[in-house]
Amino acid sequence: MATLAGPRPELGRDDRFFLTMAIAMALIIAAGFSLQLAMGRSTFAAPWRVHLHALVFFGWVVLYVTQNALVTRGSMALHRRLGWVGAGWAGAMVVVGISTTLAMVRQGASPFFFLPLYFLVMNSLSVLCFGGLIAAAILLRRRTEWHRRLLYCAMAVLTGPAFGRLLPMPLMIPYAQWGVFAAVMVWPAIGIVADLRRRGAVHPAFWYGVAAITGTQLAMSLIAYSPIGLVIYETAMAGSPGALVAPLEFAPPPSGPLITGR
Repeated sequence: MATLAGPRPELGRDDRFFLTMAIAMALIIAAGFSLQLAMGRSTFAAPWRVHLHALVFFGWVVLYVTQNALVTRGSMALHRRLGWVGAGWAGAMVVVGISTTLAMVRQGASPFFFLPLYFLVMNSLSVLCFGGLIAAAILLRRRTEWHRRLLYCAMAVLTGPAFGRLLPMPLMIPYAQWGVFAAVMVWPAIGIVADLRRRGAVHPAFWYGVAAITGTQLAMSLIAYSPIGLVIYETAMAGSPGALVAPLEFAPPPSGPLITGR
């Protein structure tokens, strides 16, 4: 790991970079879910829990962009106050994310390009990875360079579902999850290049973020294809339509329009 160097004054402050990337991530997320709506794959007739999930997660995106904008403007007092709102919001996202995923799989509504068990593990671990990075960022909130980079990596995790809507997922079976992972890793790669260009070295926070995201991705496969994964699936699906769905078999593509979030 390279020794952290100081920023190069001639290249400006980091604030503008993180705001630009926050906006870029927000645009990717908006594009992914807008495409779903435009293609008729989403419906406002979805259950209330799906609307709650959308409200909570899009609310975080707005908050993340706002927080970076406040830092760029130097409005640190408001930034700190909103930071505690964000901490509670992130905790709610973990709960809502896992519960919504569980409800979808119990209904037998996993996307057909993911194995049902893998989808259950993937979404649950992803939101836990997000929550863990947020928790680390909060603990290190007084160390600005760590704080903002850990938050950046956490936000990168949230773009996974958006990339899952932008990429040709059915054509990527059985490696769809790795395509999403590769797309998500573009964000930390950009951050690493920016650090090298602006500072001459990579801040350790990026390596920890990359390790967390990569470790989570590997854990998905280890759990999903293990006896423990099968026990988790059988326990979670008990008494639901999902119990009749084979956990490690791809469902056939829908004969009619693909409607997600049911």
